[in-house]
Amino acid sequence: MHTPPSDDLATPETAASAPRPAEPGGPRRAASPWRGRVMAAGLMLAALNLRPAVTSLGPLLEEVRDDLGMSGTVAGVLTSVPPACFALFGLTAPRLARRWGPGAIVCAGLAAIATGLLLRPFAGGTVVFLAASALALAGIAVSNILMPVIVKRWFPDRVGAMTGLYSMGLSLGTAAAAAATVPMTDALGGSWRSGLGVWALLAAVALVPWLFLARAGASGPAAGSPEAGGDASAAAETAAAPADAPAVRITRSPLAWAMAVFFGFQATAAYISMGWMPQIFRDAGVSASTSGLLLAVMMAMGVPLAFVLPRIAARLRHQGVLVVVLGVFGLTGYAGLWLAPAEGAWAWALLLGIANCAFPLALTMIGMRTRTHAGVVRLSAFAQSVGYLLSIPGPLLVGVLYQHSGGWGQPLALMAGFMVPQIVAGVLAGRDRHLEDEG
Repeated sequence: MHTPPSDDLATPETAASAPRPAEPGGPRRAASPWRGRVMAAGLMLAALNLRPAVTSLGPLLEEVRDDLGMSGTVAGVLTSVPPACFALFGLTAPRLARRWGPGAIVCAGLAAIATGLLLRPFAGGTVVFLAASALALAGIAVSNILMPVIVKRWFPDRVGAMTGLYSMGLSLGTAAAAAATVPMTDALGGSWRSGLGVWALLAAVALVPWLFLARAGASGPAAGSPEAGGDASAAAETAAAPADAPAVRITRSPLAWAMAVFFGFQATAAYISMGWMPQIFRDAGVSASTSGLLLAVMMAMGVPLAFVLPRIAARLRHQGVLVVVLGVFGLTGYAGLWLAPAEGAWAWALLLGIANCAFPLALTMIGMRTRTHAGVVRLSAFAQSVGYLLSIPGPLLVGVLYQHSGGWGQPLALMAGFMVPQIVAGVLAGRDRHLEDEG
């Protein structure tokens, strides 16, 4: 049984028909169950580290600003740095994966996360702090892009289940960092440097299995092998991709653009929630501690639902119905915040937490809308990079409307308005078709 090479990332034709040499990063290995188990554990540990660099900073931002002399403008820009880094650095992931293999690049990404988080507490000024943060975010960016690729290669017949596991870990890491950073800071002496630096330990732990997987050339087993779940239908599906069809140019693909727009607007909603939702509750008279807890509840909703939703999506030929359901939850939550923000705060937090589960749905759809390994890496890179670029203005526009209107009516109307193109694009992206068929 041969291991698919990184070279099959080049084009869908070569992925379907070319001979498969050994991949850079390690010799070809026979299928072994332990590698599948290690890969599953590696996915979960990697997912836990793909948001703490962002959500651990928010609760301590005031302390960081005071200590480093960071201006309000720079602090405002800092909230838009994560999606910008995800978009720009994510564009490099396909080329790096072709050269070194997806497993090796995820390993390098986790090393960058650990290094950036370790260096950030030692920053003596704003420039060093931003540079260390950018290093960690670069590692997150390439790992974001390649996680669906790893899932597609290693678990082709369990895309929904494994995407759910990965998404659950991501949601858990997001919520844990938001809720635990301040208590850990207090327990470690009250310094923000200790409170932020401790998250480097989690990244270092996640790096361990990926060192073994990258050294073993972990691009994935051949579809249909025992490691891939023993389902020959996955191999048949890949083989069924039209080998003589020209590869569609990704920027001319209606499917790719629909996926990118859907991904972009769900990311917009998520970053608006992380950045502004506590302020909405506080302005409505909810205490600061309760507002933070409400945000943690919103993030924590993704833990169980991110595991279940991709499984359901994988069983459907058209995921548009799930897109609409999540959109309705979001619209109801925004309407509730406008009508009775304090009285129904817990209900609105739950509804918006469910709506934010569009993220694991988007990841599942990326895997389902492609036939080949080359297709999934191209679609993942395009949808996430363009999507994160689209998400950058959203939180800034909310802040501008809030400042100029003096209330939350107009910002909430904007948030609800963003939900409409998200639903439309998601329904289009959820149709039963594949990127390779557009060639």
